[in-house]
Amino acid sequence: MTASEIRALFAVANRPEVVSLAGGMPYVAALPLDTVGSMIGQLIAQSGDVALQYGVGQGMLELRERICELMSDVGIEGSPDDVVVTIGGQQALDLVGRLFLDPGDVVLAEGPTYVGALGVFQAAQAEVVHVPMDDDGLIPEALEEALAACVAAGRRVKFLYTIPTYQNPAGVTLTEERREAVLDICERAGLLIIEDDPYGRLGFHGEAPRPLRARRRDGVFYLSTFSKTFAPGLRVGWILAPHAVRDKLVMTSEANILCPSNFAQSVITTYLRTMPWREQLKAYQQIYGERRDAMMASLADLMPEGVSWTRPDGGLFVWATLPDGLDAKAMVPRAIAARVAYVPGTGFYADGTGQRHMRLNFSYPAPERIREGVRRLAGVIEQEAAMRAVFQGA
Repeated sequence: MTASEIRALFAVANRPEVVSLAGGMPYVAALPLDTVGSMIGQLIAQSGDVALQYGVGQGMLELRERICELMSDVGIEGSPDDVVVTIGGQQALDLVGRLFLDPGDVVLAEGPTYVGALGVFQAAQAEVVHVPMDDDGLIPEALEEALAACVAAGRRVKFLYTIPTYQNPAGVTLTEERREAVLDICERAGLLIIEDDPYGRLGFHGEAPRPLRARRRDGVFYLSTFSKTFAPGLRVGWILAPHAVRDKLVMTSEANILCPSNFAQSVITTYLRTMPWREQLKAYQQIYGERRDAMMASLADLMPEGVSWTRPDGGLFVWATLPDGLDAKAMVPRAIAARVAYVPGTGFYADGTGQRHMRLNFSYPAPERIREGVRRLAGVIEQEAAMRAVFQGA
């Protein structure tokens, strides 16, 4: 087990003088906090004896029913019996890892991929084999090649882990055509798919492509969370699993945490039942869209030649690539000295590659702070490039 690149940055990135483009925090100040506070007060006054009590390992039935309603909006058919409530999306990943992974197993995952997933898979002593992406998401031909290479080497591939929509950290989205191709490849190979979908409802223009689980029921585990669409402090997520393994997931969860928080579940259930959450979701989409636009404009205006970046249609992140010869991880101390923070790309690869890349977050800082952060970061990159040119010429 190794320390998270992101967590290691938090101590300095949260200083007020530092413009943090590092974290993946949603802008919870956009919530009607006074109304949410009143809702929670009424919940405790009226149902505190339930909300503050132990619960069941699978999660509250009403919440599981409402989760199924949420999923039906994006074309996913699921029964509350097959939903397991978790402590955020992170515990959902942990349960899947505990249930399926043995030391030496292989997990296929996009390169780059979510740093929290890498921690889970590495803790299970599995090896992550990255599958390349481009601006259209995971490359199906590369997936076939990776599978064939593992099979030829006699290695045991347990599943494909993918974030197909507004991917973390790259911000790209798997196209319609590629979604069907990936599903076909995995179906032919008998390979499970772990679909992680924290950001799918945070699109800026129109609807996102339907999730993989909406297209195929068999062999696809669907994971999501309320952390990005409501509030991460409540730590509530879920897994929609094939019925045959639902009981095993519940037993694994009970052994791990006994039961998810009844209080957190009650808050979210009440929020979904009594408040205009769809309108709140639109507010998040508008705010993040404006901040994405601020990030795009700032990068175009201020970044030196040779820097490139993705243009996300939703989610929270931009993936930037530095000119040849620059190392984003080595540059972090100088960026912090310039009072700007980002996450170096090495944290999103199991093999420590990704030195030329960085993840930039636009959901949390205000647009003017985003521009100032990009200005400071551009200055650091220009200095690094100038120093490299001097040493190369020496």
